[in-house]
Amino acid sequence: MNLRIPGPTPLPPDVIEAVGQQMINHRGPEFETMFAEITDALKLFFETKNDLYILTSSGTGSMEAAIVNTLSPGDRVLAVTIGVFGERFAEIARAYGADVVQMSYEMGKAANPAEVAEKIRAEGPFSAVLFTQNETSTGVTNDVEALAKTIHEAADPSPLILVDGISGVGAIRLRTDAWGVDVVVSGSQKAWMAPPGLAFISFSPKAWEAYAKAKMPRFYFDLGDAKKYAQRNQTPATPAVSVLYGLQVSLRNMLAEGVDGTIARHESIGDYCRKGVQELGLGLFAEPGHYSNTVTAVTLPEGMSASKTLSALRKQYNIVAGSTKAPGVEMIRIGHMGYVSTADLDQVFDALRELLAERG
Repeated sequence: MNLRIPGPTPLPPDVIEAVGQQMINHRGPEFETMFAEITDALKLFFETKNDLYILTSSGTGSMEAAIVNTLSPGDRVLAVTIGVFGERFAEIARAYGADVVQMSYEMGKAANPAEVAEKIRAEGPFSAVLFTQNETSTGVTNDVEALAKTIHEAADPSPLILVDGISGVGAIRLRTDAWGVDVVVSGSQKAWMAPPGLAFISFSPKAWEAYAKAKMPRFYFDLGDAKKYAQRNQTPATPAVSVLYGLQVSLRNMLAEGVDGTIARHESIGDYCRKGVQELGLGLFAEPGHYSNTVTAVTLPEGMSASKTLSALRKQYNIVAGSTKAPGVEMIRIGHMGYVSTADLDQVFDALRELLAERG
């Protein structure tokens, strides 16, 4: 199967082999050595010296951890949303009692930093601003650097900046420390080339100051507990050991390539996918200048059904692509993060070319 959804992503052969290893004691020295290695490697790709914790959950768990460890019920939060997963971030904050002011952009568009800054000046103060680095529902990447800069300039003191980097970090540059981002989250099943089941969260000193005052309920996702156990390279509860085995191998491969090399590879494969789509005469849903290097949202010609196209790709060509997340838009999504080659994408283009020819 050619799995071209935006996650979970295919696994390299050495990662598949690694996850099949026998269990070890998660309170023993072997685990502690592995956990320390993984944590240090993740920090390199997050480009941070801040604390970083590994949670056993989906990426959504790390989004929840970002909220409940920094905020209290009633805190005013600006949620800048450009798609489905930005909406999810806002909904989590709302579910825990935050006073969420939502600033929503049309699907396919990126957030405008100047407009976000003006919103903060006009309607602040806000305890936090949250947004998505890379929105897989639309194939759009926000300019995190520009957004963080204008948020810092818009208010003194500036609000916390919480970023969902689940489908971006590890593939798309995010300089956590240099750009002053307080909390960044990600998930193992995306660019990290590991199975689902782990989430990552970096936490700045400013975030820890907020933690000391935060009153939202938390237990499993209490980063205070994570911090205590991380001091001896352990986790508060039983971790997903098999996923950690795989992640250790994938991170070693990524480190051999280097942070810059890994990002450049995703830039190259992203360009390749967009070029191939356009050569077929198909459209790109995202606005120019904000194309994602991990997933491409492809608009289909008038009268061509997205659901029927996805069904034909699966049944006739053994290709599984992502369905539309934009209401009323005939669109498919092609994932190209992590373990992916141009040959994988060529199979998709060849199949689409035949389907377009059948349609006439």
